[in-house]
Amino acid sequence: MTLPRLIGHRGFSAHAPENTLSAIDAAARAGINWVELDVQCLGDGTPVIWHDAHVARCSDGGPTLLRDLTIDDARRLDVGSWFDERFTGERILTLDDALDALNARGMGLNLELKLSTGHDPVQLVETVLPRVTSALPPERLLVSSFDGDALDCARKLDNDVRLGILYDDKIPRDWPWDVERLRAFSVHPNWVHLNQERVIELKRAEISLVCYTVNEPDRFAPWWEQGVDAVISDDPTLFFTDSDRTR
Repeated sequence: MTLPRLIGHRGFSAHAPENTLSAIDAAARAGINWVELDVQCLGDGTPVIWHDAHVARCSDGGPTLLRDLTIDDARRLDVGSWFDERFTGERILTLDDALDALNARGMGLNLELKLSTGHDPVQLVETVLPRVTSALPPERLLVSSFDGDALDCARKLDNDVRLGILYDDKIPRDWPWDVERLRAFSVHPNWVHLNQERVIELKRAEISLVCYTVNEPDRFAPWWEQGVDAVISDDPTLFFTDSDRTR
């Protein structure tokens, strides 16, 4: 699989409410072929595209925890008006609906397995992974997580799915152990903690390097020359060249 250079963070979160159908639509209209989305399970086990442990920040539902909601509860939430009144009435996106939308548009997905406090990594992986691997072809799917248990479970459940390891801080010195254990396809560091020595090691090992969340093209530019393969950005169009804009 060859990753795209640019991946939209939570859809196209600079221009539409994150992790929604509108964010996927906005990415597609802008010519962004891959998006990164977060998945978690509601209290009734329904997998939904959502980042936080609660719904306070991105809905009208107050501080209710995601694990306390059923899908019927969740569908009553307005998850768009917090971003802009144009998105009033936007509803929470289930994983199944997200996969249908991506397939309809021929888009690729970097799906982050999101583990909030009190959520079960095994339940999440066993619920989510068969759905995504049956819905999307391997060349359009990358599954990533910060959670080692979730990644371990994903590898045990599926021998072939491409996995990405997320690191919140610096890439650790023992990253080869993580990569070998999980047979990982990629490493995903926070770009502000990039270290040239680690980047050189990863490129020598032919491990794809995906950086998040990159919104400053000029500051980031030197890292392209070091071998970064892709960036996850709130607004990938910031990185567009003149030829990209005229397509």
